[in-house]
Amino acid sequence: MSDISQLTINGDRLWRSLMDLAEIGATAKGGNCRLALSPLDGQGRDLVVGWMKDAGLDITVDQIGNIFGRRPGRQPSLAPVATGSHIDTQPTGGKFDGCFGVMAGLEVMRTLNEKGLETEAPLELVIWTNEEGTRFVPVMMGSGAFCKVFPLETALSAVDVDGKAVRDELVNIGYAGKAPVPSHQIGKYFEAHIEQGPILEAEDKVIGVVTGSLGLRWYDVTVTGMEAHAGPTPMPLRRDALYAATHLMQEVVRIALDHAPQGRGTVGVANVFPASRNVIPGRVSFTVDLRHENAERLADMDARLRRACKALSDGELCGYAVDVDLQDVQHFPPTPFAPELIDAVRTQAEARGYAHMPIVTGAGHDAVYMATVSPTAMIFVPCKDGISHNEVEDARPEHLEAGANVLLGAMLAHAGLASD
Repeated sequence: MSDISQLTINGDRLWRSLMDLAEIGATAKGGNCRLALSPLDGQGRDLVVGWMKDAGLDITVDQIGNIFGRRPGRQPSLAPVATGSHIDTQPTGGKFDGCFGVMAGLEVMRTLNEKGLETEAPLELVIWTNEEGTRFVPVMMGSGAFCKVFPLETALSAVDVDGKAVRDELVNIGYAGKAPVPSHQIGKYFEAHIEQGPILEAEDKVIGVVTGSLGLRWYDVTVTGMEAHAGPTPMPLRRDALYAATHLMQEVVRIALDHAPQGRGTVGVANVFPASRNVIPGRVSFTVDLRHENAERLADMDARLRRACKALSDGELCGYAVDVDLQDVQHFPPTPFAPELIDAVRTQAEARGYAHMPIVTGAGHDAVYMATVSPTAMIFVPCKDGISHNEVEDARPEHLEAGANVLLGAMLAHAGLASD
């Protein structure tokens, strides 16, 4: 076939596969709960691996449980053009986050089988382990180990709140593979995903041509003052840790606003001690999440946060001194994707008549780690109201089909169709 933009996947089958997978770990509100390496995750893996085998893919499982399904190419010595994502979910997750990328990749393989088409380079479908990081940390565990972001042992020895280790849970669900990590080189990597934000829907675009990811810095902050009785202690004599901490929390938001439009600043978790109605809080711990697409501006946001912490500890922000402890938790630098893969996504969207726009991902994805070892790009499709990590997460079948069609064309553009 001379024009790969004429090739299309089976949209109805893509939707059915997503709905069939969603039955495993279905929640009352229509979402999914398949925590990484839980029995339900094992059932989901079994279902999808069965489909992969039905599609003729050769299955390999590595030591962290990543699943690779390879479709041979005419030139087996070439590194594969791969696609994939994850099927583990948040505790109150949706049907599409991660799962769409895996099912779209499976549709690519099924479509080529039906058309009797062979590629020059092999193709590969990947299911990454524990992308969500809900049950085990670090987040994006499978791709992080594969890309040597952290040692394999760090991942295998991670434990959940019940003290259960990743290595043992992999055995329990039957996915403690033997292949080394990393087991092989991936030549090119594409990942299809719902946007998980409101931009595409607001702009009435079907395809987001993802140019890269925001950089991220995570922190744990603890502000310590002095707990005391709420009645007898006059206001001027207090060292209220919660009041002090709120100044810093507001500064997180101001930092992001001052670095618009790509600045992000979030306090997502806060804990107050001793959490009694009539006790002045003596300690507050909270998380900070800063993001930006530009490394220099992210560094400036980091510096401002540290200055604010010092000002708070010196008594300059709330009128009295408190102890402030700032701990770095994680840092992802801004990650640009590969121009030649971005061009393939854009070209396929244009050739197929899909309204599209460039976009930066604000969320972490396995593609962010993959971009450190292989040329990488992502394809976004809209999700309803921009909602994700929520049981009401939703996407239109025709948008999912469009994203999978662009994925098919972009992969073929780089794997090459074999000619007779």
